[in-house]
Amino acid sequence: MGSRGRLMLVSSVVLLAGCTTATGGGAAAPAATTGTTATTAAATASAASAASRCGSRVETGSLPDWADEGFSGDARVPHVFGAKGDIVAVLFAHPLRQVRKDGSNNKILWVARAATTPPDPTAPATLVITARLDGTDTRVIREVAGGPGPSIIDLPEAGCWRLDLSWSGHTDTMDLVYTP
Repeated sequence: MGSRGRLMLVSSVVLLAGCTTATGGGAAAPAATTGTTATTAAATASAASAASRCGSRVETGSLPDWADEGFSGDARVPHVFGAKGDIVAVLFAHPLRQVRKDGSNNKILWVARAATTPPDPTAPATLVITARLDGTDTRVIREVAGGPGPSIIDLPEAGCWRLDLSWSGHTDTMDLVYTP
């Protein structure tokens, strides 16, 4: 098969993967379409490409010493570091998914590095996550009561999400990819 045939096959697969949206019951339903199939395929391929360029890499090695409390042995679990290295997202569900049909959830354990400066006593302890879907105006806010810790973080669309994280006067950023 020539390179054009492979490209058409990949575009078709990407197009099929991107043609559903979540309904209230969590089932997939056909998305509304406008424009041509070629335009839709190009937009879907562009979104998939953006997700592959997502800035934060999922690590699979050992957790750092400051983040492995409660884990036994050589804890090797998928995780993503914040850009400053002040927080790590331990991914108990990998890959993260927009819709989880198997009954599982997008469980993330947020572990913050012990601060060298005391937390701001006037700042809320809640971990506030402001998530923006890369390349769009879509923005959502999620909160983890009590600050970094266990959470279920669902986001409304598949793609690369840029997260601004703030807790107890601290901030960091990271990217997380949610697949369809």
